[in-house]
Amino acid sequence: MSAFRALLCGAIMGSLPIYAMASPVRLKDIVEFDGVRTNDLVGYGLVVGLDGTGDGLRNSPFTEEIMTNILERLGVNVTGEQFRPRNVAAVLVTASLPPFARAGSPIDVTVSAIGDASSLRGGTLIMTPLNAADGEIYAVAQGSVISSGITAEGDGARVTQGVPTAGVVPAGARVEREVAFDFAELDTIRLALRTPDFTTANRIESALNAAFPGTVALMLDAGTVELNIASTGALSPAHAVSRIENIEIEPERRARVVVDQRSGTIVMGEDVRISRVAVSQGGLTIRIAEEPLAIQPNPFSPGETIVVPRTRADIEAEPGIGLAEISDGASLSEVIEGLNALGVAPNDMIDILKSIRAAGALHAEFIVR
Repeated sequence: MSAFRALLCGAIMGSLPIYAMASPVRLKDIVEFDGVRTNDLVGYGLVVGLDGTGDGLRNSPFTEEIMTNILERLGVNVTGEQFRPRNVAAVLVTASLPPFARAGSPIDVTVSAIGDASSLRGGTLIMTPLNAADGEIYAVAQGSVISSGITAEGDGARVTQGVPTAGVVPAGARVEREVAFDFAELDTIRLALRTPDFTTANRIESALNAAFPGTVALMLDAGTVELNIASTGALSPAHAVSRIENIEIEPERRARVVVDQRSGTIVMGEDVRISRVAVSQGGLTIRIAEEPLAIQPNPFSPGETIVVPRTRADIEAEPGIGLAEISDGASLSEVIEGLNALGVAPNDMIDILKSIRAAGALHAEFIVR
């Protein structure tokens, strides 16, 4: 055993989260069922009742336009009128239509200012149609905006906490149109893996076939498993899904290393392995000190004070960890434990891992964020 590996025995992992071995999880936590999905909605509306924190209509002409349209629909003729209220703001309204939402069901909406309004706090969203990607209206939103952000300012200072130009309207929209999808008429259901993997898909196929007599599931690719509803003997697709969604599967994970250079965070998988390689790490410390020297003329003599620059600079080489050998098949956790014991900083660990990967000795997917 090398000195490096011996040092690893007493090392303690203090800075890195390590993935534990895979444990069984429910099927519904790793797959999406075909057709069971949300749909994004968006609308353009107006928030009123603001306390002087709305859009400046001179800088946001679209706010004046939508306000004029709303007033005219209500029978108020404002054509040619000049009005500059500061209590209204143009906003974009977004929401997610959940699967199987029925007409009349409430959904939450998010409201975001698009003009120069400084705050939506205390405002009320006026009736706003919400459209899907097909251009159809699926919901209508209206209600009081709840904004957690706040802004306070004086003549010489301003402070902002949170985001006052965005807010939510809980249960602020009602579904007006249902998505044209008949789940009960499906003959087969495709299960889409959130993380495609051939081994995991094969395990899902095996688990489903073991839960029913005969062959009911077929793996189509690394990300899709098809379930035959008729072969399950279930009364409907909903009954079939309710029977399989709690089946436990042990998902397979790829060997992966994820590093965040900004925070120095390193996350790694248990299956990461490193081939035989030697590692050496060190650094330089540069010190520069300015010590200017003032030279003055003799008392009562002509002349002027002169400042002479004087700089001291030196470079100190840190001893580093020397050249340490990592035996073939060492796991990454063993390597990081050794680096922790040697006092290597997280940012230096990232550089070492990059170098090991460049040498072709790191057998894992390397992701830098």
